[in-house]
Amino acid sequence: MNTVTVTGAGTMGAAIANQILGPSTGVGPVTLKVGDLDAMAAYYSGGLGLHVLNQKGSTITLGQRGVPAVVLEHTPLLTHAPTSAAGLFHTALLFDDPAGLASSIYSLARHYPSSFTGSADHSVSKAFYFDDPEGNGVELYWDRPRAEWGWKDGRVRMTTDYLDPNKFLRDNLAEDGAGQSSVGAATVGHVHLKVGDIETARAFYVDTVGFEITAEIGTQALFVSAGGYHHHLAMNTWHSRGATGRWPALGLGEVTIDVGSEDDLGGLQERLTSRSIAIRNDGNVLAFEDPWKNEIQVRVGA
Repeated sequence: MNTVTVTGAGTMGAAIANQILGPSTGVGPVTLKVGDLDAMAAYYSGGLGLHVLNQKGSTITLGQRGVPAVVLEHTPLLTHAPTSAAGLFHTALLFDDPAGLASSIYSLARHYPSSFTGSADHSVSKAFYFDDPEGNGVELYWDRPRAEWGWKDGRVRMTTDYLDPNKFLRDNLAEDGAGQSSVGAATVGHVHLKVGDIETARAFYVDTVGFEITAEIGTQALFVSAGGYHHHLAMNTWHSRGATGRWPALGLGEVTIDVGSEDDLGGLQERLTSRSIAIRNDGNVLAFEDPWKNEIQVRVGA
């Protein structure tokens, strides 16, 4: 089962009319169900540059500066879902600066050159795309300063312009005295999902969960965020139009979204209850499913 986790962090006030998520909302670690734990851990650590923060049995948590970014859960009995199934499009890791991003790209180019799938200048960010050894999409990106983002009528201007990866490396790659690049710090900036249709995604993630729309591509894609970010979540139907609920498979396991206050959490529970969406609450975790059987877990104070 796929999971999206919402965790409480901080002490922001209630969102307007308690209908939207507060401005300090952000994205936390993503859990992937994997078939080859060693190969996947090597990719995200030795290749991408994350550090192993914890290993408990068949689960490895990786991140930087003590902050988890990717959790690998060994589930060898599961198989891959078809490309047309709903699930993960990519996990996007946000870097502090272009030099750190360049270092991670260079590391992957050295160790996993065939995993690179493309790059683009999105106006708000510069992004580079990869596939991990089990086919999960990975985006590595750096945000331009928010003052440089273009907005009109509540929508952010995001383009897909050509970005030369070799030029980016030449301009930004810094080496230490030993001639080795130093991989920069990264956290999960956003998660992009494959869904069956955009209207259902809008009704769930905007009208119910409480994100705000920041960009749309007709019936093909939807971008949503809280607090004026360009997007914390995206949903598309490029390969998955008409997809129904997922069955247990390798790939997306859990996505974490940090909310700013218990008011955010309480408002979310009220919206779920008012729409007759089944919830489970053990006193610590509020759990429910999205329309594609992605389980969402809401925790306070994680």
